[in-house]
Amino acid sequence: MSQRKRVALITGGIQGIGAAASRALMEAGFSVAATHHGEDDTANEFSTQTGIHVYEWDVADFDACRDGVAQVEKDLGPVDVLVNNAGVNRDAMFHKMSRDDWDQVISVDLGSMFNMCQQVIGGMRQRNYGRIINISSINAARGQAGQTNYCAAKAGIEGFTRALARETANKGITVNVIAPGYADTAMVEKVPDEIIENILEDVPKGRLAEPTEIGRAVTFLAAESSDFMTGATLNISGGFHMG
Repeated sequence: MSQRKRVALITGGIQGIGAAASRALMEAGFSVAATHHGEDDTANEFSTQTGIHVYEWDVADFDACRDGVAQVEKDLGPVDVLVNNAGVNRDAMFHKMSRDDWDQVISVDLGSMFNMCQQVIGGMRQRNYGRIINISSINAARGQAGQTNYCAAKAGIEGFTRALARETANKGITVNVIAPGYADTAMVEKVPDEIIENILEDVPKGRLAEPTEIGRAVTFLAAESSDFMTGATLNISGGFHMG
């Protein structure tokens, strides 16, 4: 009997870094499921182009995550690799930030760590195998004006990752973070050109990251051969942040 394909689930997996991760994992031989929330046209186009299975749910909703993961596992099999990529930003200087801006970013970017990992961690422990890859940001370490909510959520992801990595290392599960710098994505396209120019002056590589470069790092951490790497943060910023 041939061994089944490993199943990889990527939240926010139809655009930007998430789409690059989905494609990279598919090319590496995984059976891939990608989620979205309220982007049916984009999701259908992505699925048609790639053959990747797409699913719609809100990662900030625990029950939706439970039902969504159950459907993925019914369709494809147990989830071996979880990439927590879905996120939002609601930027504002703190003295002008609304409670809704705060709550939404914390719920989606950080709350989704609990909501998604809870659905797969039991099965991973039973099978003595799993890969969890959480997408943070270099701004978790650097800080960024106008992003107290986003930076708090992303820093929380890194603490969450280290704790879960300690709990699960003896169960064949690795839990790691990728902290991208500014990448050529739709989110960054919304940033004014003069701000991007100022940022690039501090990037030794002198350019934005390509989403495919983040996708390759996801594939590395998802591999069976990355077994001895857990609780780590991979900084992929072209030298913008070194530490």
